[in-house]
Amino acid sequence: MIRVVLPAHLRTLARLNGDVEVEPADPATLSAVLDVLEQRYPMLRGTIRDAVTRRRRPFIRFFACRRDLSHGPPDAPLPAEIVSGAEPLLIVGAMAGG
Repeated sequence: MIRVVLPAHLRTLARLNGDVEVEPADPATLSAVLDVLEQRYPMLRGTIRDAVTRRRRPFIRFFACRRDLSHGPPDAPLPAEIVSGAEPLLIVGAMAGG
């Protein structure tokens, strides 16, 4: 099981109180995790990634094992610590401004 931590505004939209656990198909990739997440919580479609192009939204970032996965290929295998459930996959709403 992969533990996904969503930002507060997306937890509110999906009516969640905490983390989400998903089990994507092998190989476990960011894209596969997001597919399961959007299938289980259809209200999240288009909020994390564009519904048509499936590209990451500009102010959404992905972190795993203290690494930024936001600009990597979405079909790359996730780190073993994420797949085993030892570490969470963080979906973070980035902030902009000055």
